[in-house]
Amino acid sequence: MDQFKNILSYAAVIGDIKASRHLENRREVQKDLQRALEQINRKYAEDITSKFLITLGDEFQGLLCSGKNILNMINEIKMEMYPVRIRFGVGFGTITTDIWTEMALGADGPGYYRAREAIETLKEQEKKKRPIPADICIRMDESDQKKEMLMNTIFDLMYAVENGWTDRQREIIWDMLLYTDGQKNTASRLSISQPTVQKALAAANYYTYEKALQNAAEILGEIAYD
Repeated sequence: MDQFKNILSYAAVIGDIKASRHLENRREVQKDLQRALEQINRKYAEDITSKFLITLGDEFQGLLCSGKNILNMINEIKMEMYPVRIRFGVGFGTITTDIWTEMALGADGPGYYRAREAIETLKEQEKKKRPIPADICIRMDESDQKKEMLMNTIFDLMYAVENGWTDRQREIIWDMLLYTDGQKNTASRLSISQPTVQKALAAANYYTYEKALQNAAEILGEIAYD
């Protein structure tokens, strides 16, 4: 395993399965999660400093050198795990210990502290029974508080839109996001008509959601290099 000392700012990601203790097929869910993380590690190898891995039975983490594909990774994990729900905490900052590229274990520093704080924030929001608690939260340096507030507001609004999707709308939207090759190809893959795809996207506020996703991804891509 390669090991090196931190000199830059990183994006630490901590994921946590919601209500995992109440899952009837918990072992199968963990196997599905392991497969999903291995797929992310392969697909986004250039963005990953320490590979994603399960750290506890219900929790996983990874360390990224770039923020540009964070939302793609999160969405693809959500797609693979649905209907199991996952919360994601993202922390931007330095890592003060040595870093192992093969696994996100043992590293420490502000990046991970903030990712942990973000996860705990989501849990507290759920305990307070917010009508639609978000599933992504980020924490940044004190100098970026306005940007942090803006990003978390975007995530709240995106989740509010997403929470209103039907299963059919979700299937169509996730295909659009995953392949990004247009309504016609999505219709072909799902064996439905293009007008059906168009109608579903309009009803689900897809293009508003997609624009918010693109803008959030652009901002996140800039933060990791600050």
